[in-house]
Amino acid sequence: MNLDYLWTGFAVALSWQNLLIGLIGCFLGTIIGALPAIGPINGIALLLPIAYTLGLPPESTMILLAAIYSGSEYGGRISSILLNVPGDAGAVMTALDGNPLARQGRAGEALMISGISSFIGGIIGVVGLTLFAPFLASLAVGFGPAEYFVLMVFAFATLGSMVGSQPVKTLIGCVLGLMLATVGLDPTSGAYRFTFNSPELGDGIDFVVLVIGLFSISEAMLMLESHATGTSLIGKVGRTFVRFKDIVFTSGAALRGSIVGFVVGVLPGTGASVASAVSYTLEKRLSDREGTFGKGDMRGLASPEAANNSCAAGAFVPMLTLGVPGSGTTAVMLGALMLYNIQPGPQLFAERPEIVGGLIASLYVGNVLLLLLNIPFVGIFSRLLLLPNWILVPGILVLSVVGVYSTHASVESILLMLAVGCVGWLLRKLGFDMAPIILGFVLGKVMEVNLRNALAISGGELGILFQSNIAITLWVLAAIVAVGPWALHHWSRRGRSPGLSE
Repeated sequence: MNLDYLWTGFAVALSWQNLLIGLIGCFLGTIIGALPAIGPINGIALLLPIAYTLGLPPESTMILLAAIYSGSEYGGRISSILLNVPGDAGAVMTALDGNPLARQGRAGEALMISGISSFIGGIIGVVGLTLFAPFLASLAVGFGPAEYFVLMVFAFATLGSMVGSQPVKTLIGCVLGLMLATVGLDPTSGAYRFTFNSPELGDGIDFVVLVIGLFSISEAMLMLESHATGTSLIGKVGRTFVRFKDIVFTSGAALRGSIVGFVVGVLPGTGASVASAVSYTLEKRLSDREGTFGKGDMRGLASPEAANNSCAAGAFVPMLTLGVPGSGTTAVMLGALMLYNIQPGPQLFAERPEIVGGLIASLYVGNVLLLLLNIPFVGIFSRLLLLPNWILVPGILVLSVVGVYSTHASVESILLMLAVGCVGWLLRKLGFDMAPIILGFVLGKVMEVNLRNALAISGGELGILFQSNIAITLWVLAAIVAVGPWALHHWSRRGRSPGLSE
């Protein structure tokens, strides 16, 4: 394997100018990731014109954008853990166990574990990008609409591990998310569905509006309620370091999450939200023998955090090797290359090694910089919990409103966000988890579009969903994940029954 482009890239990435650019990008990315609704796409879109106007060479521009991308994946965990307010789509799963840990007075530990897991995921993802980019790109080409549909079926099968002791509420949440995903313009017929003659709903319910409403606004309402009743939702800060045994305890989850996140990231159109969801649910299947996931289990925090950052690296594989963006963020970065009249593809590795190598090398350097940046600030971040509710609640509301308005520039979007927040508050009061709703919404959109496209290709024949080896493999995996635990439990009970009867 020829890695000459990588050595050229390290020479580019380790120059003092690009090191400074990478450091600035990591810092800005962390801040952007921590702010609700901004996310890496908007951060890169805002800073790309500035970098181009300043006349930065293409390799320096890509290093800056990659640093912002990686930094935002790190930063998304901060508000998600401390305030139960996900900074972006990929941080939704982080809140499931991260916020309960914060409420137990273990915010410092949670931030440290998430930072270390993010580092592990980022490094493993970049190693995978370095070694397997051409092979994985050819695998991604084999995914058509039918394969993507079956992949979403597999993702829904893994949701069974999130059922816990409330299967009916989990099922209702998934169905509600699927229903919300159908709002807007029909992707095939062009008919408007469930818009109630509102032009604002013509494009459907935006993911940012839904997430900020269900998490941020409902969380602010719960804080207000706890303040009125004299109770507190947040515990003490706790220690701001993590023990070595905790790192060992979560290392398996971080490694598995890194692998899952990277593979999902290679598939165009999936993204961190799908990667973190699949990683979390699979980890819950494998490790949650005591029912601690969702209540403050470090493994439930480490797995999606590693998957987020590994997915970010995996998304570069189709972009660099095929010129096909693997995520919304890499689509913006692909546009950045186009600004410099550079066409990504297999020949880019040989023709412009300073760009490809510099980008990949900067991801190695950037993950180290992010770890060094984030660990010293754990104590400062965790002090957010000590702020009184009369400061926290208005701050959450202001960030939410600004985030939604900066994305849509629409008052109607803000009103929709508030309405969703009120519904989310009622659902949380009734004991519903928000994660199944979000996952049903995200996976439902991808599932519907690909099912319609697959049936259009086959002329309505369902056989297309079972034709390829990839689709058959995914069907088998989905069946194993969905039925396997039940079958093992049933057989184990049958195996014990003779002994019990004696």
